[in-house]
This record gives sequence, structure tokens and C-alpha cells, in this order.
Amino acid sequence: MTSPPASCASSDPVPRVLIVALVLAGALLLPGAALAQTPVDRDQLGAWYMLFWSTRFDDTPLGLQGDVQHRNWNMGTDLEQLLIRGGLTYQLPAAPVLVTGGVAHITSGAFGVSDETSAERRVYQEALVRQAFGRVVFLRHRYRYEQRWVDGQDFRTRFRYALFGDVALNGRGTGNGSVYLALYNEVFVNGELEIGQGRTVERFDRNRFYTALGFGISDGSQLQAGYMIQTVPGGSKGQIQVSLHTRF
Repeated sequence: MTSPPASCASSDPVPRVLIVALVLAGALLLPGAALAQTPVDRDQLGAWYMLFWSTRFDDTPLGLQGDVQHRNWNMGTDLEQLLIRGGLTYQLPAAPVLVTGGVAHITSGAFGVSDETSAERRVYQEALVRQAFGRVVFLRHRYRYEQRWVDGQDFRTRFRYALFGDVALNGRGTGNGSVYLALYNEVFVNGELEIGQGRTVERFDRNRFYTALGFGISDGSQLQAGYMIQTVPGGSKGQIQVSLHTRF
């Protein structure tokens, strides 16, 4: 789950922008092949390992954020997805709203013993609206619109809405030394229903519900460990999730 962005020290933003842009551009050029369809064992517990990062340029409303996610059909040896994503952020003046535009590359693996992979290249825009109720409850509403180029499919779009909630358990918010309950629910809605070669998808793409414990390991970093259920038209599957969230 994405932690609230915060200001951070950065005296040389241009090289950082160039480095991130080059990494993301290289990821978008990675090749991929069409992925064969294999029945998924919905009863098998999966595991997602994730790093979320963000930074803010000094004395400006601009920043960067991104994430790397290694998603597995099982606990770590059967790749489901490798996602690399990053974007440029802008903090609206006098409003708790952060807007982002960015790109992503996703490598998807087939379930089971197959080593087949396919690729997706993605552009996205999002708005994150923050709310705080004292130092106990912290909410974030995220609205994201994606443009997707998936191997073997026509151009697709998707809308996502996520509600995140952190509940402080020891009176320290989500800062250093804190313990908190982390929750989120996110719904995905497809734009196009025809995806090429006579194939169709449903308007409802998926839903994710997550609950976890979070630990503030510094003023700018949190560690979360929890459980997520992802529901798609074909059924539901449980995932262990471990994530590090850091601001610098």
C-alpha cells in the first residue's frame, strides 16, 4: 500500500529524473511473447514482494515516485508478474492532492512449470487525495487511469479506484516506532471489452482487498506484512504481501 508522500532533501533533481527516465524507458523496450493460457490453482497461496519509493525536490511541488513488485503464483519460485513503475508527481498548492503521470512495464509469467512470459507496457495518470483524522486514522483515495499495450491484444484502457486506510495502534501515527493497521480495497474496471481476434473481457476486471500490520522503521520508511485476496471473474486467490515503503 502506498504511504503518504512527504518532502525530502534533493539538491540535484535533474540527474535523478534522467536516471529514472532511462531505467523506465529501457524497461518499456523489453521484449515479450504471447502467453499461453494455463488453469490457475486458486487454492495455492501466492506471495508478492514489493518496494514503493517516493521523493520530493527541494522547494518545489515536483517529485518522483515508483515501485517494483515481484509477484509469485506460489511463495517465490513461480513468477506471476514482475512490475516496474515510476512517474513524475506534482503536489497541488494548498490542497491534499498529489497528481502523477508515469509509465510501467509488466512481465507476466504462466502458471505452473512453463517459463513462458508476456509483456505489457503501460502509461498512467492518477490523483491521490489524502485525509487525516487526528493522529489515528489516515485515509487516501486514489483514482488511476491506465492506457495499456498488452502482447497479443488490442489497445486497452482501465480505470482503478483504491481506498487506503491506516489506523495507528500505539499513538505514533505511521512514523518511526509506530505500529498500525493497514487496509485497502481497490476495484478495476475495463474500458474496452473487445481485445482482438474475437476475444472479449468483462467490464469488471478485478478487486483487491488487503489487510496488514505496518511498522514504522524510521521517519520516512514503513514495513508492512499482510494478506490480500484478489477476485477476478474466474474466482479468487489469496496472496501474502510483504512491502517496504520509503521516502528520501
